[in-house]
Amino acid sequence: MTPAIPTLSFGRTGHESTRVLFGAAALGDVTQEQADQTMELVISYGINHIDTARSYGDAELRLGPWMETHRDQFFLATKTGERTREGATREIGESLERLRTDHLDLIQLHNLVEADEWETAFAPGGALEAVVEAKEQGLVSHIGVTGHGVTVAAQHLRSLEQYPFDSVLLPYNFAMSNNTAYLDDFEQLVAVCAERQVAVQTIKSITRAPWGDREQTASTWYEPLTDSDAIDTAVAWVLGREGLFLNTVGDVTILPSVLAAAAKVSGRPDEQAMRSLEESFGLQPLFT
Repeated sequence: MTPAIPTLSFGRTGHESTRVLFGAAALGDVTQEQADQTMELVISYGINHIDTARSYGDAELRLGPWMETHRDQFFLATKTGERTREGATREIGESLERLRTDHLDLIQLHNLVEADEWETAFAPGGALEAVVEAKEQGLVSHIGVTGHGVTVAAQHLRSLEQYPFDSVLLPYNFAMSNNTAYLDDFEQLVAVCAERQVAVQTIKSITRAPWGDREQTASTWYEPLTDSDAIDTAVAWVLGREGLFLNTVGDVTILPSVLAAAAKVSGRPDEQAMRSLEESFGLQPLFT
């Protein structure tokens, strides 16, 4: 019997989400048969929360058949990368159609980090108006914001001062924790989110390094860890910290190792274990 993934209240949404969220970016460039096999695996671990995006290739299309028959089984989140009200409204409509559902549990402003894009999204006629309107219309239940890079935690704090988002999403792994400026911003963000009951979703847990000149052997845009013991350690480092959610890797061939690692987490690796991992696998921050 497959071990169950523990659950945690997803902020103030009222949903008890598994602490591991299925990152459906992994379905962006696979066949429906591969997607079906992946969804069966996800379900076998009891995962009840899916995170996708309009920009993730065919991911929403691959999820559509499953949402027709299993919609009530999942907290369904997607994202819009548009910055204007018109563009975001269009993408929300497209996502609903592609996902074959009449409502989303969470819509997220995707990778809202750059200052000029942030200003556009929050200005009159911006994307924030579109997601708020979608919520008022009953098309979405909750609203979040996501991002990459070393300034994302600080920018999320700025976003939370402008609107009471229900969730945030950002990178978190051991290599990035060595960046003291980023870690300080991250800790401040987590503290604010805990106070306001905002869900904190993390990504890039098993990052090894940027691809650089190396041959790309996975569908992720960064080089992931592939050794099962290394994945066990990296995943445990994130999930060993209370209060965080972990978004799974964007590659269906590596996903089974991540799920297996998550199912057996019993504590957080200490500093020595993480330094050993860093040295053995040449961990490098994806963002600098």
